Amino acid sequence: MDDKKLCIFNWSGGKDSTLALHYALQDQTIEIKYLVTTLNEEYNRVSMHGVRESLLIAQAESIGIPLYQIRLGEMPDMESYDQVMHFHLSKFKEEGITHSIFGDIFLEDLRIYRESKLAEVGLKAIFPIWKKDTNQLISEFINLNYKTIIVCTQQNLEAFCGQIITTDLISELPPNIDPCGENGEFHTFAFEGPIFKKRIPFELGEKVFRTYDQPKKDNDIDKQDDSELRPKGFWYIDLIN
Repeated sequence: MDDKKLCIFNWSGGKDSTLALHYALQDQTIEIKYLVTTLNEEYNRVSMHGVRESLLIAQAESIGIPLYQIRLGEMPDMESYDQVMHFHLSKFKEEGITHSIFGDIFLEDLRIYRESKLAEVGLKAIFPIWKKDTNQLISEFINLNYKTIIVCTQQNLEAFCGQIITTDLISELPPNIDPCGENGEFHTFAFEGPIFKKRIPFELGEKVFRTYDQPKKDNDIDKQDDSELRPKGFWYIDLIN
């Protein structure tokens, strides 16, 4: 079809990316040229998720779409991040790519940010699972026979780190936790399901706790409990293949 949108897909390797890609692959007006992932250059792992590059490569090979890696330093500032992304987005534009696909669900500020950065180079955004109910999304994900493991959690959710998501597990989440972790409560690694030609094998490795600097926002200065409101760190489970 000559009228197909030539796209990149922003691939994190987790469940939301997987379900968004599931939808995108069913859209006959979309052609996906690359799975695009940012990796931590120092640790050679998926940014924030902490998943090894080798597992990311295994996912892309099982899906059958070329992987495009973008390397970033440890905790880059926004200016550095924007410069790197602008460079790569410009390259995509030169290759004839017109759209960038995301698995975001309801973070309005993030959507506005993504759309504005794409507009700088003349690209548009597609959000296949935008504004869908997260309880329904996680149920659909499970009912489609996808499997995913929680690889990173906020510090208060340590018990869930390293657990495979099931209906029962979702029911055990604290009531203030989004069932898809859309507020950054947890991140996942998808390893089986309809878009994968074969299951991604792995073993559980070490669980570690990492802390990050949490910059204060201007409107937080007068909050006495601000340090309690923000996560101080994250638990990671290493997946070994």
